Amino acid sequence: MTAGPPPPGRGFAGVCHGTLGELYQGPLRSGPDPDIAVVSFPVDRYSWVYFTPDAAPPPGSPAPVPSAPASPPRTEALPVPAPEAVTGPRPGPLGEKTRHAVRLLLERTGRALPPGRLSAYSELTVGAGMASSTADIVAALRCLFRVLSLPEDPAAVRDVLAAIERADSVFLDEFALHLSARHTVVRRLGTGVVFHTAYVTEPGTVDTASTTPVLLRHYRRRGDEYERCLTDLLKGFSTRDAPAVARAATASAVLSQEVLPKHTFAAVLAHRDEFGADGVFVAHTGSLVGYLFARRPAPSLRGELSAFFRSLGHQCSFAQGGLA
Repeated sequence: MTAGPPPPGRGFAGVCHGTLGELYQGPLRSGPDPDIAVVSFPVDRYSWVYFTPDAAPPPGSPAPVPSAPASPPRTEALPVPAPEAVTGPRPGPLGEKTRHAVRLLLERTGRALPPGRLSAYSELTVGAGMASSTADIVAALRCLFRVLSLPEDPAAVRDVLAAIERADSVFLDEFALHLSARHTVVRRLGTGVVFHTAYVTEPGTVDTASTTPVLLRHYRRRGDEYERCLTDLLKGFSTRDAPAVARAATASAVLSQEVLPKHTFAAVLAHRDEFGADGVFVAHTGSLVGYLFARRPAPSLRGELSAFFRSLGHQCSFAQGGLA
């Protein structure tokens, strides 16, 4: 794990991993009124939020005036992301959604932050399908629990996320079948599956909220195929069969290509056997596409993969996915 730069002096930090899209995104079951279910693909890339207390006043100085209660959260629409993904690392102040989460947690607990400063750092690309905003929020909440000397409260995390956005399951340290809009964990899938990945990030971003009606129509048309795909995926997780999980993830990615296509997907899928990959994955509502390997690729294969992706006009990245 690569640490973000710590703030000067003693303080507090919260950390949350991101994702490389999903191994599955589709309906929980076929039918006329499907839910969007996801099995997020955790990755060893992270977001941090720091709280740096103000320096202690000199002895004998007046006590500081307590900070005012948090103002009500803003209700206007959040700004639409820029057309190009914002690549990490991202040091700086908290984003709007993260500030909203801070306000909500302070209101929920009836607490106020002591004098100090919140700051953030992230390795996750914005708008690509790496759960960057959800990871930022969870990292901030974990930091606040420490600052306020409160035990981590999963219900509070879930409720804050539910008030802000459709979310991935990055608040869990395991795979899970998760209803992203309802913020409900349907089934925990454990930590027994790990993949090595080679992937690229295509330019542009996807507005997740705007894709929901399109996805639901697609799920109704392809409900039976998605049901078979999810059955195979869950069976692979239950037996810790990484190649079986990879095959199901490939089927999910192929179905996704029909509705939210990736420019490089056809070429990546066509060359899967050449590189000996166990499968292909995508960020279904993002811009990531890449290969799944149950075994770590040799240095020579990494070179071949990099040259291949370079020929498609993209820089290849490597990362371990899953939580061992």
